[in-house]
Amino acid sequence: MILQILLSGIATGCIYGLVALSFVLVYKATEAVSFMQGELLMVGAFAAVALTAAAGWPVWLAVAVAVVGMALAGALVERLALRRAMGQPHLTAVLLTFGLGLMLRGGVTTVPAATHSAHQLPLPGLMGQVEVGTLTVSLAHLGVIAATVLSCAALAAFFRFSRAGLALRACSENPRIAAMMGVSTSGMHTLAWALGAALAALAGILMAPVTFVHPAMGVVALKAFPAAVIGGMHSLSGALAGGVFIGVAEALAGRYLPEGANHVTAYVLMLVALLCFPRGLFAGRAT
Repeated sequence: MILQILLSGIATGCIYGLVALSFVLVYKATEAVSFMQGELLMVGAFAAVALTAAAGWPVWLAVAVAVVGMALAGALVERLALRRAMGQPHLTAVLLTFGLGLMLRGGVTTVPAATHSAHQLPLPGLMGQVEVGTLTVSLAHLGVIAATVLSCAALAAFFRFSRAGLALRACSENPRIAAMMGVSTSGMHTLAWALGAALAALAGILMAPVTFVHPAMGVVALKAFPAAVIGGMHSLSGALAGGVFIGVAEALAGRYLPEGANHVTAYVLMLVALLCFPRGLFAGRAT
């Protein structure tokens, strides 16, 4: 029983971690907190569902196109709207992303098919369960964990070995010096928003086999933001660790604490972390 609870918590925590990574990527590069990541997650999931159900595309092709499409959408939004908030007070970017998120959710809810029926995205190989001794393991949970590990490995390789990744790291650490070395800071801002949107969309798609796809699924970002704060808003590895930590803590709270305690676990942990470690648990290991 305890192993199943932990596995479920780790899988949920991986979703939180991916969304937290999207928060941190944007914040490190632009010093702006995006409050539309939940809506980007939801739109990415609906895009994959639409391509498979309505257009008849193969699932994996639909997933790839949805993630890439959301990356392009994130870059376009940064170019057309968010760039105007650069250099303005932080509240400007917060309110702008919050408003854009509401517009995205409102746009989806105007489509009757999105709100009047439940949607699932049956990813091949991730449906059903397997028996491992006395343990019943959900293939969807294993798929979420595996996809998160692969995504983080790809992201780490990107930041370590690609010129664009190294330039984005330099811009995140010191944009003035990076600009003096020939790095386009505006281009890196666009890249950060694109990567953040792609990660949010991937998280939404990975949620689809576990839960239904619906307009309110972006609420998961409200759990991911505390994960980013706990890990440190400048640490990518901390964001992922914070997400897994919150996922496991929620699963244990749901099993051993009174009903409803798991819904506030993330915020209690965030408050404790802010009081004890104001810069985050992994502030000294920013990457």
